[in-house]
Amino acid sequence: MMRPMKLAGSELVFGNGSLEYIKSVNCERAAIVVGGSSMEKNGTLAKVEALFKEADVVTTVISGVEPDPSIETVLRGAKEMVEFNPDLIVGLGGGSAMDAAKAMWIFYEHPDLKDLQDILPPNIFPKLRKKARLCCIPSTSGTASEVSRSIVITENSTGLKYGIGNMEMMPDIAICDGEITVSMPSKITAETGMDALTHALEALVSNRANYLSDILAKAAIKDIFKFLPKAYKNGEDKEARELMLQASMVAGLAFTNVSLGIVHSMAHTLGSVYHISHGLADAIILPYVISYNKQSEIAKEIYKNISDELGIGDIEFEVKRLNKELNIPEKLSELIPNREDYISKLDILADFAKKDGCTKTNPVIPEIEGFKELFIKVYDGSKEN
Repeated sequence: MMRPMKLAGSELVFGNGSLEYIKSVNCERAAIVVGGSSMEKNGTLAKVEALFKEADVVTTVISGVEPDPSIETVLRGAKEMVEFNPDLIVGLGGGSAMDAAKAMWIFYEHPDLKDLQDILPPNIFPKLRKKARLCCIPSTSGTASEVSRSIVITENSTGLKYGIGNMEMMPDIAICDGEITVSMPSKITAETGMDALTHALEALVSNRANYLSDILAKAAIKDIFKFLPKAYKNGEDKEARELMLQASMVAGLAFTNVSLGIVHSMAHTLGSVYHISHGLADAIILPYVISYNKQSEIAKEIYKNISDELGIGDIEFEVKRLNKELNIPEKLSELIPNREDYISKLDILADFAKKDGCTKTNPVIPEIEGFKELFIKVYDGSKEN
């Protein structure tokens, strides 16, 4: 059932069947940003276009966003937007499509900007909404880009991923319809679901965590442990799909307010250097970072409390158990067989992770040597396993 909400000027709509809300959106020209062909093959794109047509909205489709959206793709899409002149930009698909839509929005509104470096600190982030508003419609239950202020864009010249966060990029409209996620393959269900769990667990121990973010993070953690295995085993389970998408959304609301931690710093780095999918990297790294964070008495107590609320022995081992249930590898060596090459890149991995914006809100902030040790542990696996 569709459940619309208004949050500080934004429109948040969730529940199976909520795609119909498109007919209520106030706009005249909509540019729909999609990735590969999945939204077209499963009929979602056609349905979205038809709903806009019913509302007398003219649409165009900007396609071809890759899994790790590049600044080249962003600039191409922005150019198409300048030619079409939309007053609404729609990110339809997974996190990549939504992140790309946000980034295209920036360069559409500010055609004087020419490259990724123009929007990175210390540059002042540009103001948006002079030409268009942003609507995000997720097709996966994990990234929560539909309710976050963040994007991850790859620089073509270096291959490095840059995470950028600013409240200007918070979507004006988020439509979270679980029925769209039914066609998601089990592997993607697992990986994006673990991304959502990582969002919630990192928000819970963030050094910016607060009363409200804790409520949101805990709710998401509990529902993800309950419904992710169900959605993984039976993609047609519409209740599991709906609740997973809502849990992902809630986890996104939590981390948007308090940021993340070094699981994401390391995952962003591994994505840049080894092109490992983000959710998969998060899933593998998460239990190792939980163990590392227990150096902090505060984080250790938080992990104990959420374990007690879940009725489990220890959240670290519960994450490992869930990974096994979802057929996710225990260690990076199962994905990167050349250990010598991996070790030779430790300086690069540690340096980039240290500089990642998510590092500063981790409960324990490693130095370079600490990051190196963590990258080795994640590669080799725990001795006790």
